[in-house]
Amino acid sequence: MTFEYALKINKIDPKKDLNIDTSIAFAAMEGAFVGGLGDFVTLFEPNATNIEKEKLGYVVASVGELAGTVPYTSFNAKKSFIKNNPETIKKFNKALQKGLDFIHNNDSKVVAEEIINQFPDSNINDLSNIITRYKDIDAWYKTTYINKDDFLHIFDIINDNTLKKDFDKLVNNEFSQK
Repeated sequence: MTFEYALKINKIDPKKDLNIDTSIAFAAMEGAFVGGLGDFVTLFEPNATNIEKEKLGYVVASVGELAGTVPYTSFNAKKSFIKNNPETIKKFNKALQKGLDFIHNNDSKVVAEEIINQFPDSNINDLSNIITRYKDIDAWYKTTYINKDDFLHIFDIINDNTLKKDFDKLVNNEFSQK
């Protein structure tokens, strides 16, 4: 959806100008592209970098950068858990903020060295380059606070205005720092 939104705001009609195959499982997209299916593919890192390294394709743009700011990752808990465990929620939020601060306050190589064990098929240089790409497009929020306009932008992307009025029901910033 985000890819199609990025196309639309750049005056490309996904229905008329392209043939987008949505039948491929997300985990199989890299293999399908390498196998010759399609001229373009949307991939997360480090898969996109791997395609480049193998000279099987090139990273041409960031869908996230083109589509605008979206609070892509969120963590969910039942209201009852939040109500009964506020200290746990505060600690979890504090840990996430500590991670964001680490990313923003360190150069890419330092961050790569810290997370390399999470990416066993990558190396420090590749991870450092990926982190630099993400930093260059300001991909990471500075805080855990979800901005209402960014949240509502998700519904622009999915073309669904029915939930826009429910921001306060769907987002709890009580434990977030601005």
